[in-house]
Amino acid sequence: MFAKGEKESEAAAAGADFTGADDLIKKVSEGWTDFDVAIATPDMMAQVGKLGKILGVRGLMPNPKTGTVTFDVAKAVKDYKAGKLEYRVDKNSNMHLPIGKKSFDPGKLYDNAVAAIAELMRAKPSSVKGTYIRSLSVSTTMSPPVKIALSELATIGK
Repeated sequence: MFAKGEKESEAAAAGADFTGADDLIKKVSEGWTDFDVAIATPDMMAQVGKLGKILGVRGLMPNPKTGTVTFDVAKAVKDYKAGKLEYRVDKNSNMHLPIGKKSFDPGKLYDNAVAAIAELMRAKPSSVKGTYIRSLSVSTTMSPPVKIALSELATIGK
């Protein structure tokens, strides 16, 4: 959590693992990126922006559109601690969504995948007719995908 003064103590009270201003910026500029989400207050973004080559490459750069640049630091920290995820859709309507990390056991990965698919099915717009998910694949960052049978989708989450 990139914040200073009162907002830094507010973030620490909300459960942020790492908080700081210049000291945290110096640590990250030296190559440290041992965190999952970077949250910043708007007044810190001028300094955090200089870390773009480090944070941007790893997808950690705070962004107002995703809610990681805010003065409401307590809410942002609590949301991400509770498991808020960001996903993106590319120009071909492919959705990219992380469901876990290498350190997760298989049961936890399965539970996360079930929760993600159930949420996607719940968020289906009412105007969409027909098949909402046409294919499903799971892969690690740098591996070929494993296709999941669509017949399995009907039983997931039940």
